[in-house]
Amino acid sequence: MIARGELQRVPPSREHADQLLVQALRDLGSADLLCESNPKRAYESIYDAARMALTAVLENQGLRPTSQGGHIAPYSAVMAQLDPPMGQTLRPFDRMRRTRHKSEYPTFTSPDITPDSVRSDLPLATAIVKVCEGVLDEMSPF
Repeated sequence: MIARGELQRVPPSREHADQLLVQALRDLGSADLLCESNPKRAYESIYDAARMALTAVLENQGLRPTSQGGHIAPYSAVMAQLDPPMGQTLRPFDRMRRTRHKSEYPTFTSPDITPDSVRSDLPLATAIVKVCEGVLDEMSPF
Protein backbone atom coordinates (compact mmCIF):
# COMPACT_ATOMS: atom_id res chain seq x y z
CA MET A 1 0.00 0.00 0.00
CA ILE A 2 2.93 2.31 0.64
CA ALA A 3 4.47 1.45 -2.75
CA ARG A 4 1.14 2.08 -4.48
CA GLY A 5 0.81 5.48 -2.75
CA GLU A 6 -2.25 4.51 -0.73
CA LEU A 7 -0.45 5.00 2.59
CA GLN A 8 2.42 7.23 3.58
CA ARG A 9 4.83 7.02 6.47
CA VAL A 10 4.52 9.66 9.18
CA PRO A 11 5.98 9.87 12.68
CA PRO A 12 4.05 7.44 14.94
CA SER A 13 1.74 9.37 17.26
CA ARG A 14 -0.25 7.80 20.05
CA GLU A 15 -1.42 11.30 21.00
CA HIS A 16 -2.94 11.85 17.55
CA ALA A 17 -4.43 8.35 17.58
CA ASP A 18 -6.10 9.12 20.93
CA GLN A 19 -7.47 12.40 19.54
CA LEU A 20 -8.97 10.55 16.58
CA LEU A 21 -10.61 8.06 18.94
CA VAL A 22 -12.09 10.88 21.04
CA GLN A 23 -13.58 12.35 17.88
CA ALA A 24 -14.86 8.92 16.85
CA LEU A 25 -16.68 8.60 20.18
CA ARG A 26 -18.18 12.07 19.73
CA ASP A 27 -19.39 11.08 16.27
CA LEU A 28 -21.06 7.98 17.68
CA GLY A 29 -22.86 10.18 20.22
CA SER A 30 -23.92 12.59 17.49
CA ALA A 31 -25.29 9.73 15.45
CA ASP A 32 -27.43 8.62 18.35
CA LEU A 33 -28.80 12.16 18.78
CA LEU A 34 -29.49 12.65 15.06
CA CYS A 35 -30.92 9.22 14.33
CA GLU A 36 -34.56 10.28 14.11
CA SER A 37 -34.27 13.89 12.96
CA ASN A 38 -31.52 13.52 10.35
CA PRO A 39 -30.71 9.87 9.63
CA LYS A 40 -28.46 10.65 6.64
CA ARG A 41 -26.23 12.87 8.78
CA ALA A 42 -26.37 10.30 11.60
CA TYR A 43 -25.19 7.59 9.23
CA GLU A 44 -22.34 9.78 8.04
CA SER A 45 -21.35 10.20 11.69
CA ILE A 46 -21.22 6.47 12.41
CA TYR A 47 -19.25 5.89 9.23
CA ASP A 48 -16.83 8.69 10.09
CA ALA A 49 -16.41 7.29 13.60
CA ALA A 50 -15.41 3.90 12.25
CA ARG A 51 -13.09 5.43 9.64
CA MET A 52 -11.38 7.64 12.22
CA ALA A 53 -10.88 4.69 14.54
CA LEU A 54 -9.21 2.69 11.76
CA THR A 55 -7.08 5.72 10.92
CA ALA A 56 -6.11 5.99 14.61
CA VAL A 57 -4.58 2.52 14.45
CA LEU A 58 -2.49 3.59 11.47
CA GLU A 59 -1.44 6.92 13.01
CA ASN A 60 -0.27 5.04 16.07
CA GLN A 61 1.90 2.92 13.76
CA GLY A 62 3.27 5.84 11.78
CA LEU A 63 1.06 5.40 8.72
CA ARG A 64 -1.50 7.71 7.16
CA PRO A 65 -3.93 7.16 4.29
CA THR A 66 -3.33 9.32 1.23
CA SER A 67 -5.94 10.80 -1.07
CA GLN A 68 -5.03 8.05 -3.53
CA GLY A 69 -5.81 5.43 -0.89
CA GLY A 70 -9.08 7.13 -0.08
CA HIS A 71 -11.47 5.89 2.54
CA ILE A 72 -10.79 2.23 1.79
CA ALA A 73 -7.08 2.43 2.70
CA PRO A 74 -7.50 2.49 6.51
CA TYR A 75 -9.84 -0.48 6.34
CA SER A 76 -7.60 -2.49 4.03
CA ALA A 77 -4.46 -1.79 6.05
CA VAL A 78 -6.01 -2.61 9.43
CA MET A 79 -7.80 -5.69 8.09
CA ALA A 80 -4.51 -6.98 6.70
CA GLN A 81 -3.07 -6.81 10.20
CA LEU A 82 -6.02 -7.91 12.34
CA ASP A 83 -7.91 -10.50 10.31
CA PRO A 84 -7.93 -12.92 11.97
CA PRO A 85 -8.93 -12.62 14.77
CA MET A 86 -10.88 -9.34 14.56
CA GLY A 87 -11.96 -9.36 10.94
CA GLN A 88 -15.54 -10.29 11.77
CA THR A 89 -15.91 -7.11 13.80
CA LEU A 90 -14.16 -4.91 11.22
CA ARG A 91 -15.80 -6.37 8.10
CA PRO A 92 -19.05 -4.30 8.25
CA PHE A 93 -17.01 -1.16 7.60
CA ASP A 94 -16.78 -1.81 3.86
CA ARG A 95 -20.56 -2.19 3.52
CA MET A 96 -21.05 0.94 5.64
CA ARG A 97 -18.60 2.76 3.35
CA ARG A 98 -20.61 1.79 0.29
CA THR A 99 -23.89 2.72 1.99
CA ARG A 100 -22.54 6.14 2.96
CA HIS A 101 -21.22 6.66 -0.57
CA LYS A 102 -24.60 5.84 -2.11
CA SER A 103 -26.33 8.30 0.21
CA GLU A 104 -23.72 10.98 -0.49
CA TYR A 105 -23.99 10.51 -4.27
CA PRO A 106 -27.53 9.20 -4.73
CA THR A 107 -29.15 8.00 -7.89
CA PHE A 108 -32.87 7.84 -8.49
CA THR A 109 -32.88 4.23 -7.29
CA SER A 110 -30.63 4.73 -4.24
CA PRO A 111 -32.40 3.74 -1.04
CA ASP A 112 -32.79 6.44 1.58
CA ILE A 113 -30.94 6.19 4.86
CA THR A 114 -33.55 5.58 7.54
CA PRO A 115 -33.43 5.66 11.33
CA ASP A 116 -33.50 1.85 11.17
CA SER A 117 -30.32 1.91 9.04
CA VAL A 118 -28.63 4.01 11.69
CA ARG A 119 -29.90 1.88 14.57
CA SER A 120 -28.70 -1.34 12.94
CA ASP A 121 -25.21 -0.07 12.10
CA LEU A 122 -24.51 2.06 15.18
CA PRO A 123 -23.58 -0.97 17.30
CA LEU A 124 -21.34 -2.26 14.49
CA ALA A 125 -19.51 1.07 14.22
CA THR A 126 -19.22 1.19 18.01
CA ALA A 127 -17.63 -2.27 17.97
CA ILE A 128 -15.11 -1.14 15.33
CA VAL A 129 -14.16 1.85 17.47
CA LYS A 130 -13.75 -0.37 20.53
CA VAL A 131 -11.56 -2.87 18.67
CA CYS A 132 -9.34 -0.11 17.35
CA GLU A 133 -9.08 1.45 20.79
CA GLY A 134 -8.20 -1.92 22.27
CA VAL A 135 -5.33 -2.72 19.89
CA LEU A 136 -3.38 0.54 20.12
CA ASP A 137 -1.15 -0.73 22.92
CA GLU A 138 -0.49 -3.95 20.99
CA MET A 139 0.42 -2.48 17.59
CA SER A 140 4.00 -1.28 17.27
CA PRO A 141 5.17 1.37 14.79
CA PHE A 142 5.45 0.11 11.23
